Amino acid sequence: MNTPRLAIIIPCFNEELCIEATVNQLLIVYNHLIKLNKINKDSYIYLIDDGSKDRTWEIIENLHKNNSHIKGQKFITNFGNQKAILAGLEAVRRIGCDCVVSIDADLQQDEWAIEKFVDKYMQGYDIVSGIRNDRKTDSFLKKFTAIMFYKTMNILGAKIPVNHSDYRLVSRKALDIMELYEERYLFLRGFFNEIGLKTAYVNFDVKPRMAGQSKFNFMSLMTLALNGITSYSIVPLRFVTILGFLMALFGVLVGLETVFEKVFLNNSPNGWATLVILLCVFGGIQLFCLGIIGEYVGQIFREVKHRPRYIVECELK
Repeated sequence: MNTPRLAIIIPCFNEELCIEATVNQLLIVYNHLIKLNKINKDSYIYLIDDGSKDRTWEIIENLHKNNSHIKGQKFITNFGNQKAILAGLEAVRRIGCDCVVSIDADLQQDEWAIEKFVDKYMQGYDIVSGIRNDRKTDSFLKKFTAIMFYKTMNILGAKIPVNHSDYRLVSRKALDIMELYEERYLFLRGFFNEIGLKTAYVNFDVKPRMAGQSKFNFMSLMTLALNGITSYSIVPLRFVTILGFLMALFGVLVGLETVFEKVFLNNSPNGWATLVILLCVFGGIQLFCLGIIGEYVGQIFREVKHRPRYIVECELK
């Protein structure tokens, strides 16, 4: 296998405090891999500015002027981390590469693991997923929500390796397959684990964030989880069906018990409190089920409108 042309994509949103240091550190890794003849000299770094309001794009432009191996594009507004990664993958496919690594702008993920990613690629793996060793750098809330995210996704059918985010290497073959998927809200973590290409895993340590604050919070994780569930699983809809059946069965049994008491025991059941409680419980269950169905209807609604995934304001090639 020839020395691969590697692209490194970095989604950025208000990262003026760390993006220059991140790129400089990745260039050290880049030059190290070229010296070892593990990647081609035409390899490059591609940054996606996800509608930042600070100086992020200005810094990216300056980096590009000083080094032609640094490229990028700027969204007209904020479309979200997943759209930024998707835009980067599509862009490097157009520009040309043999494989691509996606990594966060804060560089908490160990950038030196990229060498292990490339080694796995050279061994014939099309997808190499980074798995963090622990969550010592996370707060209790973030650690708890992350654990619940992975457990929920796996229970509901979207098989995602635990502690894998979007730090991964994918081959040109995987990018070509991705191009066949026209979904507006493609869930990348589920997609790359679903397509069946030869996959390897690389463990890495997570470092403290060098500057700024994480853009991922509880709500963004919830949005990501809901998108993943509605994209890759119909288990919640089956749950609604089963729950509806059980509710109907319970109603029949309560009805039979009432008739039995009236006919055989000459006793008319009463109790407004019981009636109100049952109405509240069953009403709540019905609204919950409607909410689940609504999420799927909303996903269909977003897809059928076929709006662009993102809008690029300008690009540096």
